[in-house]
Amino acid sequence: MQTLILTHGALGFKGDLENLKNALINEGFEVHTFSFSGHGKQDFENEFNIPQFSLELENFIAKNNIIQPSVIGYSMGGYVALNLVLKNNSVINKIITLGTKFNWSKETVEKETRMLVPETILEKVPVFAKNLQTKHGTTWTELLKRTANLMRDISIKNYLNSESLKTIQNKVLLGLGDKDQMVSIEETVNVYKALSNANMYMLPATKHPVESLNIAVFITMVKEFLKEG
Repeated sequence: MQTLILTHGALGFKGDLENLKNALINEGFEVHTFSFSGHGKQDFENEFNIPQFSLELENFIAKNNIIQPSVIGYSMGGYVALNLVLKNNSVINKIITLGTKFNWSKETVEKETRMLVPETILEKVPVFAKNLQTKHGTTWTELLKRTANLMRDISIKNYLNSESLKTIQNKVLLGLGDKDQMVSIEETVNVYKALSNANMYMLPATKHPVESLNIAVFITMVKEFLKEG
């Protein structure tokens, strides 16, 4: 039985991946999920950045005595998994990303962080605000502020730059939906070209939110990738 860990995206939590988790379990996989600190009503740690979340993924694997799981990383979760194998490439077997954004230019960060102002969300998209509060509790506004700073940090540090990506030897399957308006084909292709052991995919009629994922189609592709040597 192969073991998988599903990692969620920014402003998300492990519950976002519950349907995918259950479907994978039905296919015979052992599947784990967890929420990064500050998400899903988990306490914030002193740090709120990619290295911290990579450490949390590494610690989760060690704490649960999981031997070389493969990771399906949605959005930020894929970025975290790739960053972890830069530090320790033996802790994870294969990585599958879904809608992971790699281009964090200054312009991109400015665009994305403008949408993370709590007061604006409360006024213009109260349903989204309520959803965030349900997922994360009373600290949802703090989560928004820290996520904006996280994006700025990624832009400055550029953890997954082309030189660092070249050092990753793990097998990676990079992909996104064809209707994803947050992640471009170009940035995904650029990372694909930089990695030495990667494949790519694109899902039809799929937007960025994980709720739009056609789970049956995705799992068929996942199974093919994981059974390869």
